[in-house]
Amino acid sequence: MRAPDRSLRAPLALATALACVLAAAPASAAPKLDRSKPPVAGPNPVFHVPAWTRTTLPDGAELLVVPKHDLPLVSVTMTFLGGSCQFDPPDETGLGTITAQMLSEGTTTRTADQLSEAQQMLGTTISADVSDESGSIGFTALSDRFEPALELMADMVLHPTFPAASLERLRGQTLVSLRQRKDQPNAIASIVFAHVLYGSAHPYGRVMNEAGVKAITRDEVVAFHEKYYRPGRAVVTVAGDVEPAAVKAAFEKAFAGWPAGGERPDWKYPPLPAPEPTVIDLVDKPGAAQSVFAIGEPGPPRSTPDYYALSLMNTILGGLFQSRLNHDIREVRGWSYGVRSRFDFGHGPGAFEAGGGIITAKTDSALVAFMAHLRGVRGGVPFTADELQQGRQSLVQSLPRRFASVEGTASAIAALATQGLPDTYYRDYPGHIRALKADDLVRVARKYLDLDHLHIVIVGDRSVIQAPLAATRVAPIVVLDTDGNPVPHPNDAGTAR
Repeated sequence: MRAPDRSLRAPLALATALACVLAAAPASAAPKLDRSKPPVAGPNPVFHVPAWTRTTLPDGAELLVVPKHDLPLVSVTMTFLGGSCQFDPPDETGLGTITAQMLSEGTTTRTADQLSEAQQMLGTTISADVSDESGSIGFTALSDRFEPALELMADMVLHPTFPAASLERLRGQTLVSLRQRKDQPNAIASIVFAHVLYGSAHPYGRVMNEAGVKAITRDEVVAFHEKYYRPGRAVVTVAGDVEPAAVKAAFEKAFAGWPAGGERPDWKYPPLPAPEPTVIDLVDKPGAAQSVFAIGEPGPPRSTPDYYALSLMNTILGGLFQSRLNHDIREVRGWSYGVRSRFDFGHGPGAFEAGGGIITAKTDSALVAFMAHLRGVRGGVPFTADELQQGRQSLVQSLPRRFASVEGTASAIAALATQGLPDTYYRDYPGHIRALKADDLVRVARKYLDLDHLHIVIVGDRSVIQAPLAATRVAPIVVLDTDGNPVPHPNDAGTAR
């Protein structure tokens, strides 16, 4: 017989000894559990907001540093206040996005390939973007790679060359993406929703399109860069295994050649179009297995004092997985993989939107359900104590997750600057949420969910869903194309303006 493997002897001996100890333990040592009752939850942990320093660099950029020494990582985000809504020409939406993409296409000292190789050697990726109301460039790296990665990012911000061939390549890729978007119901619903709510005269109603992308020239990219990437509108957030003094010195060295200047935006927006009576905006997608809904209207800016009440009301309506909308339409009725609602809070009148994908055969029934739940939060269905507790806990207990990583921490602190919030915001947030009552939620629902002036965008198979939608008598139907423009079929049944 082969001798036992010696590598197994120690574990077997330990297991034998443990079994003897357990056998010798008195029966009274076994825990007594009352399995007829659920265990009592312990006290909620107390969340402590991390501390940060704030200083202004010589070029005018604002620097916030959050020391976080649990891991040898550092996250850097340079945020520019203002975005495509403030800086893109009205007929060339996407200029800022393409300019940001071009930052990685070469500098006066490095080609695009050399920039890529340098990032790989540092174990990081430097990402840049320009969104509606802000832009950013940043990276996450090991803390001992912080300074060389920062120097690389500074080279991209200060010395890009914008090669013409790279612009044409990016233009081609963007045009392909825009054409593909025309065949995606969710993308179509998003485009049409923005158009019907805001119109093309409002920055919130503009979307990137083929004509605008084709019109962008290299000279415009260079001019956008010179105007936009200025320290006066930059807020730099650094979180991780670093010390504030060392970070400040590193930025002063890396960005030594950055000329001062750049004003912060005033966040003024043009007036909204006059509200219209509720209408169903139907976009035909022949053969679609689902109908995509986007129901809503312009809402308040982030600065509204009703922000906390709206957040809790929406969490119960369509923010949670077990929200009223998702529980009913997905879990109970099985008409969808998931529906939701949200307020798109910004510096202007960001939209309230409720929607999701619904199986085609239940499009009309889902519309009736959506409208019933919108009426419900306005007072038709009282908020229960369980709903209020679940909603409060969800919002308050999500705070620690925002600070769980260096990236999340940098993003959370940067949001204070981009949204104009006080430094005490995260500390005070739980108290604001816990103080809300059911009456507060009904009040803001009645104020901001105007069921007489909704746009109900539905993208689906018109030949199947139009007649059932008309039969609901929820609202008249207007048939639109994929850009949100009316389709000239004035005599079709169920179509009206």
